[in-house]
Amino acid sequence: MTLTKTILFPEIENVITTLNFESISEERKIVLQPLVEYIHSKASKQLDIRLNLICTHNSRRSHLSQVWAQTAAAHYGIKNVFCYSGGTEATAMFPMAAKTLAKQGFKIKTIAEGKNPIYTIKYASNEHPIIGFSKTYDDDFNPQSEFVAIMTCSQADGGCPFIAGAEKRIPITFEDPKAFDNTPQQAEKYEERSLQIATEMFYVFSQIKK
Repeated sequence: MTLTKTILFPEIENVITTLNFESISEERKIVLQPLVEYIHSKASKQLDIRLNLICTHNSRRSHLSQVWAQTAAAHYGIKNVFCYSGGTEATAMFPMAAKTLAKQGFKIKTIAEGKNPIYTIKYASNEHPIIGFSKTYDDDFNPQSEFVAIMTCSQADGGCPFIAGAEKRIPITFEDPKAFDNTPQQAEKYEERSLQIATEMFYVFSQIKK
């Protein structure tokens, strides 16, 4: 039986063509390797692969990481991958993070307004949307066991030495684009961080042998 390849939106495919794995340093590849090994170990046994990407406020980096990881899994045809995000506290998905993803080709709808809006984020016409909203990492929406906790910011990494239910805890931290909020460089820096995260998540999934 031939599995149907996920057809990503053309704008996202265009972004993917710009991702350069050679921009990832050897030191950074060492940081990413435990995640490659975790995903490979699950995929080789045809087990579900649950990634919970965690940052302090679940507002920027953890959302970008969740979305790009799910998209990378679809692009490389790695099945049974379920990506989540959470924080050590819940705030809101920062609007610039959503705008950056929309600019990069994702189709985003706001399905609930308020202090913590809920977004649907689609990367392909026929795939289930990612549900984006801020929550704590142990929220009922997220897996309670049999997942890997990926710490995307140094504050969460330092502040959460133990994540209940996680099979493994892997720090893969990114600089916070929040530092450029309300500056002329804001849009550029969010795009830059999103592309770095995309490059690294695509590199990780490119290493998984089917």
